[in-house]
Amino acid sequence: MTGMPILSIIIFFPLVGAFLLLFIPRQRDFAIKSTALFFSVIEFFLSLPLFFLFDDTKKGMQFVEKRSWFPEWGINYFLGIDGISLLLILLTTFLTVLCVLCSWNDIKIKVKEYYVSFLFLETAMIGTLCALDLVLFYIFWELMLVPMYLLIGVWGGPRRIYAALKFFLYTMAGSVLMLLAIFVLYYLYFKEKGVFTFNVLELYHAHVPISLQYILFSAFALSFAIKVPMFPFHTWLPDAHTEAPTAGSVILAGVLLKMGTYGFLRFAIPLFPKAAFDAVPLISILAIIGIIYGAIVSMMQPDLKRLIAFSSVSHLGYVMLGMFAFNMQGVEGSIYQMLNHGISTGGLFLLVGMIYERRHTRMISDFGGLSSVMPVYAIFFMIVTLSSIALPGTNGFVGEFLILLGAFKAKKLYGILGATGVILGAVYMLWMFQRVMFGVIKHEENRQLKDLCGREVFILSCIVFFIVFMGVYPKVFFKKMDVTVHEFLNFVKERNAYYASTEDPQKLSSIIKLRGER
Repeated sequence: MTGMPILSIIIFFPLVGAFLLLFIPRQRDFAIKSTALFFSVIEFFLSLPLFFLFDDTKKGMQFVEKRSWFPEWGINYFLGIDGISLLLILLTTFLTVLCVLCSWNDIKIKVKEYYVSFLFLETAMIGTLCALDLVLFYIFWELMLVPMYLLIGVWGGPRRIYAALKFFLYTMAGSVLMLLAIFVLYYLYFKEKGVFTFNVLELYHAHVPISLQYILFSAFALSFAIKVPMFPFHTWLPDAHTEAPTAGSVILAGVLLKMGTYGFLRFAIPLFPKAAFDAVPLISILAIIGIIYGAIVSMMQPDLKRLIAFSSVSHLGYVMLGMFAFNMQGVEGSIYQMLNHGISTGGLFLLVGMIYERRHTRMISDFGGLSSVMPVYAIFFMIVTLSSIALPGTNGFVGEFLILLGAFKAKKLYGILGATGVILGAVYMLWMFQRVMFGVIKHEENRQLKDLCGREVFILSCIVFFIVFMGVYPKVFFKKMDVTVHEFLNFVKERNAYYASTEDPQKLSSIIKLRGER
């Protein structure tokens, strides 16, 4: 298995499924859905060997594939994964299966095009997580835009065109700046080494003048901050989530937002470490604002989907806060919280989608007392809600605890301010749950609601399994990322120290002298 191009197979297998769907007649909805489900399930099982074959004691990239593509320009088909991308790939393939299942009765028009778009999106997402050549990464990064734009713009709500355009324009604006920064970095490396390359592992060692680092880091960081989204670049997210179909919201929250946080870890920070360390106060403050702002705005939302959308701004603020603590607790908590958010918030969007199918409304005021008519639904809703507020024993607790521990270790004030989001999160989530599930039934339509069917119970059971498993036994996941995170922190700290020493010639000469004595 290790000799096979397993990453290429995993990347392009969904695309094969999308291609085959084109030959199934439109009127054969069941065949289309079954084919999409088959390819998504097989894709998930294809990704599982990555977890078991990944050597968690080994540094560097694994399952590496490298082929010359445009050698005269230094462009290669270069793939590889480490402990960070491994877990995000598994999250992607897992959530895609649930998205196909939850769309079974939800999508009524252009069914074939819908599933083609979804499988194409899966290829683009996994390709983005595996690419180690900046050109290849950028191609996959941009390819994600097209199917997501279609999912929102074609199968979304009443304001779908506005939301899709806003999503596309925001993301595209940041991507253009990142592309310019990529070419500047490419030219700098050629000027320094006399070699053309877009190999990110080689570009890590390029010497970028400190004044230019700030500019290039800003370009990369802006592109990734929009995707996260960080405050104040978050305004596209509530509209996109509100108008997207249920599966679109799940994959947007579960995976696409993580492409921004992943981009910081894989590209922005290690490529420009001095600028990244100098940006710690700014990023941390913006993250804390996002945590508190997202929680307060969520509290005021009358729409269930918009409430969960704004909660993502708050939760992703934790991810950024932990990442820029630059210690083991903070960074590992940040990565774990990426996974937790995908599971918990994805589960919340699934729950809202299920009740919307029955009532065709998402207004909190239209519910109340649902626990008496939908007891199974209420149990699942309660578990996922408790996970979202980081109750001990659930996955959310582990991630948030480590992030706050890392933030306190980096700077006590950041930890204290970040911890306020935990309190606010409990307030708005529990208040929402109380208004939807408890009290008297005020609307007669709610008395006739049917509880969950077998398909829906299976989907939510998968979510709850990981909520509990990741909460009580996180070691199995941390073991896969320990070496990667340790290597990441050592590298960026060493490079930051190198750049700091170049600003002080006396310090640089002492370092050189010390190395000579050794």
